[in-house]
Amino acid sequence: MISKWRWLLLHFTRRLWVRATLFAVLGIATALGSIMIERFIPWDLPGRIGADAVNHILDILATSMLAVTTFSLSVMVQAYGAATSNGSPRATRLVMEDSTTQNVLATFIGSFLFSLVGIVTLAAGAYGDRGRVVLYVVTLAVIAIIVATILRWIDHLSRLGRVGETLDRVEAAAAEAMSVRSANPCLGGRSLSDPNDIPARATSVLPTRIGYVQHIDAATLSGVAERHACRVFVEALPGIFVHPSRALARVAADDGGAVPEEAEQAVRGTFTIADERSFDQDPRFGLVVLSEIASRALSPAVNDPGTAIDVIGRAVRILARWADRRVDAEEAAFDRVRVPPLAVDDLFDDVFTPIARDGAALIEVQMRLQKGLVALGEMADPDLTRAARRHAGLALRRAEAAMTLAEDRERIERVVAAHQACD
Repeated sequence: MISKWRWLLLHFTRRLWVRATLFAVLGIATALGSIMIERFIPWDLPGRIGADAVNHILDILATSMLAVTTFSLSVMVQAYGAATSNGSPRATRLVMEDSTTQNVLATFIGSFLFSLVGIVTLAAGAYGDRGRVVLYVVTLAVIAIIVATILRWIDHLSRLGRVGETLDRVEAAAAEAMSVRSANPCLGGRSLSDPNDIPARATSVLPTRIGYVQHIDAATLSGVAERHACRVFVEALPGIFVHPSRALARVAADDGGAVPEEAEQAVRGTFTIADERSFDQDPRFGLVVLSEIASRALSPAVNDPGTAIDVIGRAVRILARWADRRVDAEEAAFDRVRVPPLAVDDLFDDVFTPIARDGAALIEVQMRLQKGLVALGEMADPDLTRAARRHAGLALRRAEAAMTLAEDRERIERVVAAHQACD
């Protein structure tokens, strides 16, 4: 499992300004570095390149990059708005973390600053004859990078902010989180399926702020338990809303005595709490965002059942990964940490309940929903089968209450009956 500090660093590097700053510093360093490299240029070459030629190219480059950067920023803001209005505000974060968009903007900003610093340095007379050669060659390389970036940007603009692109990003984030969790259903610890297994004298570790649990550093948590000779029972999984009355975990000393304050502080520090949920350790959040996009598509204002049908297929692909989860508790890496596994019923409720409710009157949505549940029910996983059959019955009852045509209700009933007949 990824540590807390590596996870925080990963989130930090996903911010646009970080990558833009790095490229900007690189552009400035490249322009100034030409002064240091000029001593390695042969004497007979510089005379062929004049200061006016380099300065003219840099002037064109600076002017064009400023305009292109401004245009790209406006397109990016429009894409964020489209992702919010056509998809879900929770999905906008994934669009903002798009590496292609960040690299393009960072390249344009870095190229602009490279040109600007080059013009200023030339005007100050810092470059000698050989330094201008280095600057000229580097400028040609920058132009080649800009051309390749613009071509890539043109292709990317055709998809940025579209519903399909947003769905792809949400599905990828949810599928990745589900794959990681299926490989470690209890975050590397032992399963805590029954809350009664927690000792009555265990000390509750309460949070100091209100928000959502975004990340749990299970490796550090195990180290704390080893160091203080205690066992840790996690109660708040990533995605849970916590407050000063909602325990993050409960800690029980091996000798049955009191748990030191230092241990409580250390356990509390392994939980990252923020105002919003995160996709990384929370597979349910990805399913929730998918259901939000489907619900918006099924609203009377949008009336796009095709998007809801697409979401059902994506949800089936994500939930199918849970069937491959590792269930051998003896292979737990952190023996002193007990973590409750994800409840399959919660996963199904997150994604299928809103779709079944908002698309209850649409035969095409209900048929696809029932077929998706049939597919999940046939994956030889008892938990998936049970949850799929329960939701098939719930969706059937919602459809029977909302549909006015008897033939539509009969079609859905036949699908549900055929599935149940396979028992």
